[in-house]
Formats: sequence, C-alpha cells, structure tokens
Amino acid sequence: MGTFSIWHWLIVLAVVLLLFGGRGKISQIMGDFGKGLKSFKSNVKDDASDENKDEEQSTKRIAEDETSGSTQSETKQDKAANG
Repeated sequence: MGTFSIWHWLIVLAVVLLLFGGRGKISQIMGDFGKGLKSFKSNVKDDASDENKDEEQSTKRIAEDETSGSTQSETKQDKAANG
C-alpha cells in the first residue's frame, strides 16, 4: 500500500491533462455548460409564454361564445315577444 502502480499514475496524468492541458479546456467546458443552461432557460420561458397565450386565447373564445350566445337568444326572445 505504500507506492502507486502504473495505473494510478496514468489516471493522475489523464486528470491533470484534462484539467490543465491545451487551450483552457475547463473554460471551454464551462462555457459550453453555460450556453446550454442559457438555451434551456430561454426554451422553458418560451414554452411557458406559449401556454399562457393559449390559455388567454381559449378564455377569450369562451367569453366571446357566451356573449354571442346570449345576444342570439335575446334577439330570438324579442322576435317571439313582438310577434
């Protein structure tokens, strides 16, 4: 248990190369992660606003149907009463 085997050193070397090797791999990885989060948030916001628009439109349709329905029944009643 005193010394490391070749596999331990290879794993340590791979981790060090991943973290510190090349042109700022960590900054690239975190930049990509940030872009993904930003895209996810904007899509969630768009979906929520689309659902709200659909609900508002259906509410307007129901209100219009109720208003037009009562107007039609009132005109029928007026015609029946007037003869």
